[in-house]
Amino acid sequence: MEPADALSSPGIRPPRGILAAVDEPEPDPIILPIEDSLDLHAFAPRDVRSVVADYLAEARARGFREVRLIHGKGRGTRRAIVRSVLARHPAVIEFFDGPPERGGWGATVVRLRP
Repeated sequence: MEPADALSSPGIRPPRGILAAVDEPEPDPIILPIEDSLDLHAFAPRDVRSVVADYLAEARARGFREVRLIHGKGRGTRRAIVRSVLARHPAVIEFFDGPPERGGWGATVVRLRP
């Protein structure tokens, strides 16, 4: 029996999505403009860590000294991920909740080293 036949044999089912994951190419990267804020609602929690790290590097390279990361108020998952990245990031001087007019605790303001 060929390996492909084993996956399609009666009674043997691959985990859902396994064939699609093998056959589909990697999605193209998303290109975002670098501004003084980044809304993380569009990103899955599993991607937030790398998105934030890449964004901070680009923002700093473009001369931003303060940025705002909008993670939302929800359950706090994105906020916790963002804060864990910021706590260890060498370019971060400090971070804190946004003021009420800039998102309150649904956003984190970050001050970056020059």
